[in-house]
Amino acid sequence: MTLFGYSLEQIFLVVLIFGGLATLLIMFFGDAVEGIGEGLPIFNPSVILSFITLMSATGFILEKLAFFPSVWNIVAACIIGAILSALFYLFVLVPLRSADVSLAYTEESLGGQLGKVIVPIPTDGFGEVVIETTSGMISKRATGFDNEAIDYDTTVLVVEVKEGTLFVRSYDKKFS
Repeated sequence: MTLFGYSLEQIFLVVLIFGGLATLLIMFFGDAVEGIGEGLPIFNPSVILSFITLMSATGFILEKLAFFPSVWNIVAACIIGAILSALFYLFVLVPLRSADVSLAYTEESLGGQLGKVIVPIPTDGFGEVVIETTSGMISKRATGFDNEAIDYDTTVLVVEVKEGTLFVRSYDKKFS
């Protein structure tokens, strides 16, 4: 079957190439068009481009293998493209959108956290405490809240954070 003087196989291939290039552009400049898909998920540029790319790839393969007439290949390509892009939306884009974990932390967010002393804290001096967070391990300078000495491998509670220094107290589990 020919369309506009080109075979359907050639048209699918050209659409596949342009869909792939548009996907690359969306990857690099996606923040500029991020709000387009907020109202209806079907208008999300990632979903539209995934449909175009998957549909044209399926159509190209079906035309290349030529199992069915071209009209059936177009219908099958559209159905397969719609199913695969729906799965892409449900299993990739929705979980990514709901993932709200940030690698950044603020000093204020360290207050109330539990940590372990890795460098003993002397009286009226500084040691080091490591705190485990969702973004990994954070090692910070620490001093005793009441200027007390705290031994190595003691679990401590961060009471306050000032100018990059954690003010900590020994943490006793029986009071929690």
